[in-house]
Amino acid sequence: MGFRWLVAGAVLLLAACSSGSGGGAPSSSGTPSAPPTSASASASPPTSAAGTPTPTTPASPTPASPSPTRSTPPAASPEQLAGRRVVYSYPGPTPPEALLQAVREGRVAGVIFFSENVPDPQTLRTAVDRLRRAQAQSPGGGPLLLMTDQEGGRVRRLPGAPEESARQVGLSADPVAAAQRTGAAAGANLASYGLNLNLAPVLDVFSTPGDFSDSLGRSYSDDPVTVGRLGSAFIRSQQATGVAATAKHFPGLGTAPAGANTDTGPVVLPASAARLRGVDEVPYGPAVAAGVKLVMLSWAVYPALDGSRPAGLSPTVVQGELRGRLAFRGVTVSDALEAQALSAYGGTGARAVGAAKAGVDLLLCSARDVAQGDAAAAALAAGLRDGSLDRAQFDAAVARVDALRGGLH
Repeated sequence: MGFRWLVAGAVLLLAACSSGSGGGAPSSSGTPSAPPTSASASASPPTSAAGTPTPTTPASPTPASPSPTRSTPPAASPEQLAGRRVVYSYPGPTPPEALLQAVREGRVAGVIFFSENVPDPQTLRTAVDRLRRAQAQSPGGGPLLLMTDQEGGRVRRLPGAPEESARQVGLSADPVAAAQRTGAAAGANLASYGLNLNLAPVLDVFSTPGDFSDSLGRSYSDDPVTVGRLGSAFIRSQQATGVAATAKHFPGLGTAPAGANTDTGPVVLPASAARLRGVDEVPYGPAVAAGVKLVMLSWAVYPALDGSRPAGLSPTVVQGELRGRLAFRGVTVSDALEAQALSAYGGTGARAVGAAKAGVDLLLCSARDVAQGDAAAAALAAGLRDGSLDRAQFDAAVARVDALRGGLH
């Protein structure tokens, strides 16, 4: 999602990304504050004379970009189709029965985990096992998307790798090797717990030292070519472990000043279209070419692209910039729906419908409340029933999410 574990013998400093997946800042205590609500090798894209990659449209979708024409099971109810676009979260160490039952009924796309869900490693493994057993009883849809934010550095929900932040990777003696190593380590770590999706890496290109992204160590560099090279190295290495990667936060939070946090309020980034397309969006070209499975949309407002709404609610940004200009064919995912940046856009249901209309496939409900996921799914189902959400577009979104799930373990 612009955008929330315990290690034996150590305290991890965590950053909340719009409830743990987007642009939020870490709590001062080092434990995640309840975040307001918070991925195939290929050549680099062509470069201009100035050395900045020029986005190009691939002749065909990458192998990691599922076709949106895959049909959905005709027997699926609107409630099931809606739920297959929603990521749930829950409070405490044990998945509640309400969530397990929704999984059994085929009404859940995935689950995101936070530190409060993991008092110790075995508890997480037990929770994952219970969720997988519930999914085995469901009508279908493939494995659940089981995810967390394991960026490295201060943003880690699991004990262990990768311990280096993106900024430390960018400043290392061999940044590409470090990015490959941290990507592989992140994937191996998540896979050891039974998780199959990481809400990383961050592709924000920081603008000035000490700004929002740089102050948290979440940006590889202030050079877009470097960010694209290191981000795509992380993506390839992580996805080689079987764990899907997520590039975030499109079209970029690199111009956000220190303290500009979509978790806690609206953020407007008056970057020019030239800055956005010539710097902030540049790393996504290599990421798409690398086969990144998901791209997360920012909740900031970008007047140069659409001054009336946040990026994740804007068809101009999702369909025009990401799908059209950069030819991304994978799964789009929202940042946390509970982010305070969306305070003027209604409750959970209205936000979910708005994001779906904009072209966001997967809705992230990370408030640690099963009812939040239910509210998002109910609103999507109602929109499908009354026709306010286009059926063909809805089915295409479900097909992309189902294809992603079907390719994971």
